[in-house]
Amino acid sequence: MTLLAPAEAAPRRVPRLIEHFEHGLNSPICLTWELTYACNLSCVHCLSASGRRDPRELTTEECKAVVDELQRMQVFYVNIGGGEPTVRPDFWEIVDYATSHQVGVKFSTNGVRITEEIAASLAANDYVDVQISLDGATAEVNDAIRGPGSFDLAMRALDRLASAGMTRLKLSVVCTRTNIGQLDDFKAIADRYGAQLRLTRLRPAGRGADVWNELHPTQEQQRDLYEWLLAHGEEVLTGDSFFHLSALGETLPGLNLCGAGRVVCLIDPIGDVYACPFAIHDEFRAGSIRGEGGFGAVWRDAELFARLRSPQTGGACSSCQFFDTCRGGCMAAKFFTGLPLDGPDPECVRGFGEQALEKRKSELPRISNDHSHRTSPPRSRQEVRLTLQLRRPEAPPVSACNVDPLAGFVPPTS
Repeated sequence: MTLLAPAEAAPRRVPRLIEHFEHGLNSPICLTWELTYACNLSCVHCLSASGRRDPRELTTEECKAVVDELQRMQVFYVNIGGGEPTVRPDFWEIVDYATSHQVGVKFSTNGVRITEEIAASLAANDYVDVQISLDGATAEVNDAIRGPGSFDLAMRALDRLASAGMTRLKLSVVCTRTNIGQLDDFKAIADRYGAQLRLTRLRPAGRGADVWNELHPTQEQQRDLYEWLLAHGEEVLTGDSFFHLSALGETLPGLNLCGAGRVVCLIDPIGDVYACPFAIHDEFRAGSIRGEGGFGAVWRDAELFARLRSPQTGGACSSCQFFDTCRGGCMAAKFFTGLPLDGPDPECVRGFGEQALEKRKSELPRISNDHSHRTSPPRSRQEVRLTLQLRRPEAPPVSACNVDPLAGFVPPTS
């Protein structure tokens, strides 16, 4: 008699990492924290429409309480932005408090307060990364977006940080129609200063909504960007900004998933928590850290987050052969261009976004609070100029604010 070996049990399927992320984590992987809406610049594409500080912004003690909670939740680092976060008088105190409580800090700045002394201090702190914003590899291109003198401001900061021996340095670029042709130049600048290049997507939020039609990359430029990202692989960070480009073929490095409310979220200057760092709108507001239970209660129990962590159908995009790679694109980009959240991305590389944009009828949503400087041009008259005569102000450009964000600050000499 021949004994038959028992049939082997079918191997248990191990969920992909992305499937774990889709259902949310106990704490965010990446928490964006905008400390202030105050800013010395008026970038035409600013997604938070920053400029003037909000008098309701979190106090120093409230900020420290947030850090304490993040430490308890084992959030290893936060991305701090604004506005221009360094113009808060207590910014360095908050950074020191966070890093001394095992919460690393990655902050974005236009460079306005990077003195030689501060650069040396930052270089000595292993828990701090600095990200300098630059949207043109030349002053002509950059200053048309970020304002006169901003290119020199950023390059001065890079010089000081590199000279101080800062090794955790990044160069952050928002990809636009005017700078896609400068990708190699951006990489060369980053390499020169020992920095890592970080490319992000232009979102149609805040003041960015006013210039998105003129500034978002063309279909041909998107393909150029896709091929450039494939060629540079792990050398360049993207923050998963471009997973919609994966529908062109090979999947780009990264998570390739909208992590809103699942692995990422935003705390704004007054303590409101939003699912997406690029969607500051009541539609995506989950709660407030000033409520009972603080940030942890919002992250764990918010109804909005529960909905985002539930299985998503994908809507019309689910029938597309590329859905598993592009996942329907960016939620914020769809929302602020008036497209349904279960529809195609407005920059869908298969052309479905353009078709959807032609059919939209509703008035486009705006971010919940516009803090633009009073001296900023009205939306209907705002222009993006491709050429500007560069002027070199004696001090960084500062516009009118409810409360001057640079009060008491003496600009460093060049």
